[in-house]
Amino acid sequence: MTQQKTIHPVRFDILVSDGFVLTELAGVVEPLRLMNRVTMSDGFAFRYLSRQGGRVASRALAEVATDPVPEKPLADYLVVVGNTDPAAPELSVQDIVRNYTHRGAKVVLLAEAASRHISETDPDSTHTTHWENSTILTEGNVTFDPKFALAVEDGAILTCAGMGATVDLTLSLLNRYAPTAQVMAVAGILLHDRIRDFDTRQPIGGPAASATGEHDLDAAIQLMQANTEEPIPIHELVALLGLSNRSLERKFKQHLNTTPHQFYRSLRLNKAHNLLLNTGLSIQEIGLACGFQGGFSGPFKAVFGTTPQQLRARKNRQV
Repeated sequence: MTQQKTIHPVRFDILVSDGFVLTELAGVVEPLRLMNRVTMSDGFAFRYLSRQGGRVASRALAEVATDPVPEKPLADYLVVVGNTDPAAPELSVQDIVRNYTHRGAKVVLLAEAASRHISETDPDSTHTTHWENSTILTEGNVTFDPKFALAVEDGAILTCAGMGATVDLTLSLLNRYAPTAQVMAVAGILLHDRIRDFDTRQPIGGPAASATGEHDLDAAIQLMQANTEEPIPIHELVALLGLSNRSLERKFKQHLNTTPHQFYRSLRLNKAHNLLLNTGLSIQEIGLACGFQGGFSGPFKAVFGTTPQQLRARKNRQV
C-alpha cells in the first residue's frame, strides 16, 4: 500500500526589497494560502521579511509590511524575490543565505536574485535564471552556461526563472508535503492545468515559444538562440539540420506564422532591447552582440517604435 503524504507545518520566509516583482510574490503566497484553504488547516505559514523591516513597495506600487531578517531563522524555506535589477545592492544576500542553509533551510532564489547568486558564487555550478537575466550575465563578465530550465535544485539552493514559473515551483514544493490530489486542486483554482517540471525549458526570446513540439523547428530555434552574435545564414542552418529551405519556411509559417529570417531577426532584436534596458553596454557593443554589424536603428524602430538611442536616453532619465 502506498503511504499517503501528510501535511506538517511548513514555514516560508519571503525576503523582498524595494521594487520587488509582485507577480513572483503572488506566485509564492497564493498557492500557500490556497493550500491552507483546500486542506482547511494552517499547514503552510509565510511571513514577509526585509533587511531592515518596515513597509516595502513593489515596482507595481503595492506595498507589504515586513519584519527584519531574524538572526536565528526557524523557517523551512527562504524565498528571495527578484526586483527587475540584478545589480541592486539589496539582492546581495549571501550572508542571509548562509544563515538559513546553516540552520537546515532550503533557499529559493527567483529571477534577479538567482542571477545575483550566480554572479557572486560559482557561475559554473548548476543554476538557472530568467532568460533575460541569462543574456545579461553572458554578455557581462560572468562565464555562465545558462540552463534555461524553469528551476534547478542544487543541494540546499533552488534557483528559478521567476515570473509565471514561480507558481510551478511553489506547487512542486507543496507536492512534497501534501497529496497530489490536493495540490492539483490548488492548481485548478489557479486555472493552472498542470505543474510544469523543473527541467521544462523556458519560452525564450519574446512572444514566440522556444519549444513548439516540432523537432526540426525546435532544433532550428535552438541554433538561432545559440548564435545571435554571429548569425548563421539560413542556407547554412538548413544544411546543418538536413532540411531544405522550403521545408523550414513551411514549418515556421505553420507553427509561428513567420519566416525563419523574420524570427531570427526578432530574436536578436529582443536581445538588443533587453541589453539596452538592463546593461551599460554601448549601443555599438549591443549591436555587435546581437549580430548587427552595421547598426540596427532601422529594424529596431520598426519593431519597438523607437530607436536604440531614444530608448537608452529614456532609460537614463528614469534612473
